[in-house]
Amino acid sequence: MGMQRDMDLIRQILFKVEAHPEGFAPRELQIDGDYTASQIGYHVWLLGDEGLMKVADVTSHGSPGPQAIPINLTSKGHDFIDSARSDTIWSHAKAKARSVGGHLSLTMLQQLLNSLVKSQLGM
Repeated sequence: MGMQRDMDLIRQILFKVEAHPEGFAPRELQIDGDYTASQIGYHVWLLGDEGLMKVADVTSHGSPGPQAIPINLTSKGHDFIDSARSDTIWSHAKAKARSVGGHLSLTMLQQLLNSLVKSQLGM
């Protein structure tokens, strides 16, 4: 899976969890696109590892890689979503990621998004 699809999947997971009205993740995480359950579970695990989301690690001996299910967003996760909300800013962030070979950590992506938001606000 390429970095651009990874970025879009991460953003979509965060938005789906944020949209759930009670604050907890929905029981069934419905993600648009042709992502496998393993891809979604791994990206949820990554979001938990990065501290953007509280997750339940459901990795088993037979898992293809680390797997988790979402529980709820953290404050850091809400901050990330606020920075990533604008489609324009998100497109700029993806273009910047492509320009450096497409490899950005979630921390670097957050910093890039924050920088783009500040630039748009004239800060």
